[in-house]
Amino acid sequence: MTKEVYSLAEVADILGVSKETLRRWDANGTLLSDRNADNNYRTYNKTQLEKFEQAQFIFSNEWVEEKLNEQTSNFSVLELFAGAGGMALGLEKAGLKALMLNEIDRHACNTLRKNRPEWLVEEDDVSNIDFTRFKNKVDVLAGGFPCQAFSYAGKKLGFEDTRGTLFFEFARAVKETSPKIILAENVRGLLSHDEGRTLTTIKEVIYDLGYELIEPRVMKAIFYKVPQKRERLILIAIRKDLVGKAKFEWPSTYNKVLTLKDALKKGELYDSDVEESEGQKYPKRKAEILSMVPPGGYWRDLPIDIQKEYMLKSFYLGGGKTGMARRLSWDEPSLTLTCAPAQKQTERCHPEETRPLTVREYARIQTFPDDWEFTGPISAKYKQIGNAVPVNLSFAIGNSIVKMLNDMK
Repeated sequence: MTKEVYSLAEVADILGVSKETLRRWDANGTLLSDRNADNNYRTYNKTQLEKFEQAQFIFSNEWVEEKLNEQTSNFSVLELFAGAGGMALGLEKAGLKALMLNEIDRHACNTLRKNRPEWLVEEDDVSNIDFTRFKNKVDVLAGGFPCQAFSYAGKKLGFEDTRGTLFFEFARAVKETSPKIILAENVRGLLSHDEGRTLTTIKEVIYDLGYELIEPRVMKAIFYKVPQKRERLILIAIRKDLVGKAKFEWPSTYNKVLTLKDALKKGELYDSDVEESEGQKYPKRKAEILSMVPPGGYWRDLPIDIQKEYMLKSFYLGGGKTGMARRLSWDEPSLTLTCAPAQKQTERCHPEETRPLTVREYARIQTFPDDWEFTGPISAKYKQIGNAVPVNLSFAIGNSIVKMLNDMK
C-alpha cells in the first residue's frame, strides 16, 4: 500500500536531489513542506509528489504483479566477471540457469562454489577461456566488465581496436557464443568516461557484432527493493534476428524506498534481525571521534577542533567530503557500500554502535540471502560484497529479460 506522508530524506532520495536543495525549494516555494512546529521536522504528502516524474514509481504496484506473473523457464545465462554472485543469484531467482561463471578472484570463486556446488565456476583470466563450446547454447550473456579507456590508434574503432581491454574479452565471448541477449552492467561514470568516447565505441562494437542496443539506463537500486543508494548503468542488447519478436520493458519499481532498518531488522526484507558476525574495528581515537557523530551525520557535525584533528589538511580544502566520519541512519537507505567500511574517505559507521558495519550487515544491504556464505579473510569478504550487484536489482532486471524471452517463444 502506498504511503501518504514522506520524510525530507525519503523525498531527497526519490527525486534524486540533496536535502539542502529541498530546503531551498521550501524557502522559494518550489516544493513546500509541512513543518512540525515543535521540532521543525519536514514532511511531504503524496499529492505534492505526484507532479514529479521521478516520483511516479511510488504510486505503482506493478512490482508485485510482475513477480506473481513470472513464468517458469529453462533459459540459460553465461556470466563473466561474476564476483561473489550478486548478479548470478538475482538472475537465478528470475529463472535463468547458470551455464558457466567466470571469475579470476580465488576468494570469490570459492564463495560461488561453496554456495552453489552445482555451478560450473571457471577460475581464470577471462582471456584464457574458449567460449566456442557454448556456441548457440546461451540465452543471456551477462557481466560487468571494468570501465577502461580504449586506444584510438585504429581507424574504425571496432572490435579489434578494443583488444587489450576486458570489454574486448566480453565482446569476444558474445562473438563466440552468439547469445540471444546481452546484459552488461557498469558504473554510472561510463556515460562520461573519456568524454563519451568509451561508451560510443562499446555501442559500435555491439552493433557490429549483430546486436541492437536498447538505450542504456542508470538504475537506482533504491527503486528496486534495495536499501542502498547504489547506481548502476545497465546495457541490454538483442540479437538482430530476434528484434521485433518481443519488446524489452524495463522493470517496474518497488513502491517504497527501503531503509537501513529494513536491511538490519526484521521486516519485509528479512524475517529476523541480522545475526552477529565478524567485522572490522576502529582504532581507539577514531572510535572516540566517531562516537560524537549523530546518526546520519558526518565530520561537519563534530566540534571545530575535532574536525581539524580528524580531517587534517582536508579540513582546509574545498568540497563536502560527505563520506568522511559518516554515520548511517536507521531511517535512510545506506550509502553505496565500498570494498572496505572503515576507509576514511568512505566511512560506513553503524547508526547506533560506534563500529564499521559487519560482514552480514554488508551482505543484507546488498540483499544477499542470510544463508549465502562468503569465504576468505575478512578484507576479501568485504571486497566481494562491496563489488557485487545487489541481488534484488539483478532479480528485477532478470525478470524483465525472462519475460522478453518467454514472449519470443
